[in-house]
Amino acid sequence: MDGLSAVLLLALSAFASATLLPGSSEALLLALLAAGEPAAPLVAVATAANLAGSLVNWALGRFLIRFRDRRWFPVSGTALARAERGYRRWGLWSLLFAWVPVVGDPLTVAAGLLKVGFWPFLLLVGLGKAARYTLLAAGFSAVAG
Repeated sequence: MDGLSAVLLLALSAFASATLLPGSSEALLLALLAAGEPAAPLVAVATAANLAGSLVNWALGRFLIRFRDRRWFPVSGTALARAERGYRRWGLWSLLFAWVPVVGDPLTVAAGLLKVGFWPFLLLVGLGKAARYTLLAAGFSAVAG
């Protein structure tokens, strides 16, 4: 696989991972690092694409929440209620943990529902996701030598 194909595949996986679609961007990132691809562009692409997926969730919460009872809506009522409680308890800073599996996606929908502004959302979710991918790459580098 050439470098561009690998980066595009990583972008697709990272985007899907943030939108409740199946995707395992972390495993793909590590595989690409193991294949000798440079870390910085991979971390940047994974972060940007994963953040874009989270922005889709935020927009669903912000603009399409009236459809939350529909079968196609990506977050169950139970998960959304749990995320809303967590957000109300921990506030805006909880968005730094939007990368956490299972709770992160509903949290980003809840942020939209609760009308969190675009820029604070982008900053906090982006920082959390960038930290995750950066730490993964740094950990791989430390272990792989």
